[in-house]
Amino acid sequence: MIETPHGPVRRFSCSGDVEPPAPAFAEKHADAATDLPNWLKTSAPKDDPADVLLRPSDSPQNSSEDSAAVTDEARTARERARKRGTLIHRLLQSLPDIADERREIAARDFLGRNAQPLFSEDECAALAKQVIALISTPAFAPLFAQGSRAEVSIAGRVMRQSRQPALVSGQIDRLVVTPDEVLIVDYKTNHAPPAAAVDAPQPYVRQLALYRDVLQRLYPNRAVRCALLWTETAALMEITASALDAELKSALA
Repeated sequence: MIETPHGPVRRFSCSGDVEPPAPAFAEKHADAATDLPNWLKTSAPKDDPADVLLRPSDSPQNSSEDSAAVTDEARTARERARKRGTLIHRLLQSLPDIADERREIAARDFLGRNAQPLFSEDECAALAKQVIALISTPAFAPLFAQGSRAEVSIAGRVMRQSRQPALVSGQIDRLVVTPDEVLIVDYKTNHAPPAAAVDAPQPYVRQLALYRDVLQRLYPNRAVRCALLWTETAALMEITASALDAELKSALA
């Protein structure tokens, strides 16, 4: 019963409507000091992300590509060269798995669908014969033999002294694994390849050196060899182990 200036007022309630008393632990002063663990007061260490040292799918950009001095004819020539390299890679990937007597037809069919209009029918026929002759070269028989693999994706890490490992990611054009050794081959379609391995372009050697470092850990009891196959001259150029070691050391410096 509550007395008011207007008379008594009755108030009814249920036991569930009554708020229970607050627990004793809640009766703390708002300004009470809280001891925080030391790790909350320490800045997190800065991450040192590993570098992506190699992604062969990323083509180097030519700063002169958009220059006004570059003619339409020069751009077309570059496009033809890039397209020709892609076509050769695709043929070298697929034709070794096709029976000898069917390779020329398969190559011409592929080029007829993918090479025009940049290449004429006669150019396609010549390109097909060039690639088939390369695959049929007796010296390259182990390279294209049954069990060899084309376009092998590779990813791994190479160790760096006093630094986090560096990432390696790419694709090997041809990989041959035998009980005794591993052979890594990268196709190059340059029209004027070097005559000697010591003159091979540094980016090509570095690419092979990084691939080799990753595969040496996958095949610790086998020798890992690396070579460049120059498609225009049908020459297989092996890079020496010492050159690969030196280039790897330079890449990780």
